[in-house]
Order: sequence, then structure tokens, then C-alpha cells
Amino acid sequence: MDERAEKWASTMSGHRAPAGIHLAHANSWAGSGSNLLLPRTAREEREHEMLATLATRSHDAGHRAIDEQADPWRTCFERDRDRILHASAFRRLAGKTQVFVFPDDHQRTRLTHALEVAQVAVSVARALGLNVALTEAIALGHDCGHGPGGHASEDALSPFVPGGFDHATWGADVTLTSLNLCSETLDGIRNHSWSRPAPGTPEGEVVSWADRIAYVCHDFEDAVASGVVSPDMLPALVRDRCGVTRREQLGAFIYGMIDAAAEAGRIGMVARQAEALAEFRRFNYENIYLRPASKEQASAVVSLLRALVEYYAARPAELPDPNEFEGGSAEAVHAAVTYVGGMTDRFACRQGVTLLDWPLDRLPKGIDTPV
Repeated sequence: MDERAEKWASTMSGHRAPAGIHLAHANSWAGSGSNLLLPRTAREEREHEMLATLATRSHDAGHRAIDEQADPWRTCFERDRDRILHASAFRRLAGKTQVFVFPDDHQRTRLTHALEVAQVAVSVARALGLNVALTEAIALGHDCGHGPGGHASEDALSPFVPGGFDHATWGADVTLTSLNLCSETLDGIRNHSWSRPAPGTPEGEVVSWADRIAYVCHDFEDAVASGVVSPDMLPALVRDRCGVTRREQLGAFIYGMIDAAAEAGRIGMVARQAEALAEFRRFNYENIYLRPASKEQASAVVSLLRALVEYYAARPAELPDPNEFEGGSAEAVHAAVTYVGGMTDRFACRQGVTLLDWPLDRLPKGIDTPV
């Protein structure tokens, strides 16, 4: 064992202190300064005094489909946040498309998107006196229902799902059900898209805005870095009201929400920034999301994912979870959609090549990224 490894191994148990506890460093000094502890119940009492009038209060174990004993230290929404963070569905977002399939080291994935949404949403929720833990839980979980290949997966999977495949409802009602999350958290995830009914909590409403703010800003930044667009292409309305850098843009939109709450007591955005956000989003659609390369990418995703669902629906015995579904049955189709929808981009492509002998030139391709 070399000297560095030996030194690292010597810290295995930490450092024993006179009080009978172990410390991380030989010269550790830190403490809270008192023996005062703040269990969940004490912090829940503080919520009544510190949160805004209509903010969502934590309550024991929360409103869950299956009753649970309350945690002694964490509120129900803090537990939800932790469960989502450790869920495999959340981890798999690292391998799922935000805009570009097979992103390079600097482009966003669904995972980094969720983290940026959480940052924006928490910034607003904290300023408005809302429940930060609930806000963060919704933000981290809001896209866990997304399939591989971005929004094209919704087009691909919709024919197999009664009423169509919507990543928001699928995430809340299928992907995350095993976590037994609070109804308020699931409501925010289910209704974060603007095409859905309004969320039932102000925290969910904040995430709805934060999602749009985050993706409009970071998708533009990624597209600039990839050479798809340039800052001088932004409409004058956007440049004048929110700038051309991500820092300026996020600040303008976040402050626009805070100003709206100060002026009207509502979750929204003042007109000046809201108009700029709408124009910014329109620009992204025309120049990034609907450009020919994006349409080609989406078409490739749709073809591949539909073929994979059809394959597994006809052969449910090849699904990873044991089942006795009859091939082609409604249960087999649902299980196939659940499995394929949970795949990362690369795994879906590998399965297509391995199981379907899918031609390499028909796989979706990222910018300058070989398959």
C-alpha cells in the first residue's frame, strides 16, 4: 500500500474524542454551540410562524397512499425530497436527453435540468415564504416520468397508453408510485406542465414557472455552445429585458416572479419579464427544438422506441420483472411501456441494436456525436 492510500485507510474510524464520540479530523472543533436539537415537531411548529399564509404546511407523515409513521427529524416533504434523490428513476435522468441526444460533457441532461429547476424554484419559494422542502421535492421529481430521447418519447409511447403518454402524469402515477410520496408532492409533479390543470399548492405553481425559466435559459446556452444559434440572434425584446447570458436571464425571470408576488400576492411574473420569456421560448422553438436536425432526431427516437415496446409487449417474459402476462395483452403493453420509458438513451439504442438488429444509421444522433 502506498503512502497516500495508507494515510487514507488510517482514517477509517475517524478520531476518538474524550466524550466517547468519533470525529472526522484529528483537529476537529466544530459543534452547534449548544445541546439544543430541533426535531421534526419543533420545526413544524415554526412553520406556522415563519411561512406565508397560503404556504403548504408539513404535517406528521404527510398525506400518503399508504400511512407511515412520521420521521422524528425530517418533515414529510423532506423525506419525499430524499426519496426522489435516491430513486433509480432520478439517477437515470443523467442518461436521458434534454435537447441533444448523447450530450457531450457540457450539455444538459434531464438530471442537470432537474437540478437547475430546483435551484430556480427554491430561490423563488424562499423569497416568498413558501415550503422550500416541498418545492425542491416537486422540482427534483418533475421529469422522472420522461422517456429516452426527450419529448419525442411522448409521441413514441402515446399509441400504447390510453389517453396518450404524458411524462408529467406518468411520472406521478407510474414511475414514482413505489416511493409512496405525499399527495402534495405528486400533485406538483403531475401538474407541472402548463397544459395540465393548475397545481394544488403554491409550491407546485412555483415549479411550473421554474421549469420553463430553467429550460428556456439553459437550452439556449447549450445551443450557443454547440453552434446552433448565437447570442446576437436573440430578438431585441429578449436582449433588452433579460440580457444574453444565463446569469442575466435567470436573474431577470426570478426577480420578475418575486416582483409579481410583492405587487399582487400571486405566483406569476410581471408583464415585462413574462413577455420576454414568451418571446424567448418562441425563439427556442423556431431555432432549436424544431430545426431540421431536431426533427430528424425525434423521428429516429419515435421509430426505435415504438419498435422496442412492440418487441417487449409481444415477449413479456423478457422483461426484467417476473410476470405471467400474455403476449400482446394490455398488462404486457403497460409493462413494456414502463420498461422502455425508463430506459436511458444509450441503453435504448443498445437494446435496439441487440434485440432488433436496428441499423446504426437509423439511431438518433447527437451533434457531432458518433454512435
